[in-house]
Amino acid sequence: QVQLVESGGGLVRPGGSLRLSCEVSGSGFSINVMGWYRQAPGKQREFVASITSTGSTNIADSVRGRNAISRDTAKDTMDLQIDRMKPEDTAVYYCYAELTMWGDRRGDVYWGQGTQVTVSS
Repeated sequence: QVQLVESGGGLVRPGGSLRLSCEVSGSGFSINVMGWYRQAPGKQREFVASITSTGSTNIADSVRGRNAISRDTAKDTMDLQIDRMKPEDTAVYYCYAELTMWGDRRGDVYWGQGTQVTVSS
């Protein structure tokens, strides 16, 4: 059973930093890509950042230049830091992992339950 568990989030002051972590539990799979989406109230879910098993990253314009994403492939964990947080960064942040079960050829995407991040003074 694959599960993604996010940690971090909560209330962040404008200009402050956010640090989120995501851990994939389970066994019998290889993780290809891990990343984050977010969904603000009344808006569609939007891509934030991702990182592959080889460390290649893809970053959304909205956070580029003020973020850091890293991954520990041995522990199946991923961290995201966003600096200089703005009120418009307020959203529910979702971790995802695209992984392939051993013996399968097709990958599937799994999601965490989301963690609320509110940027407010």
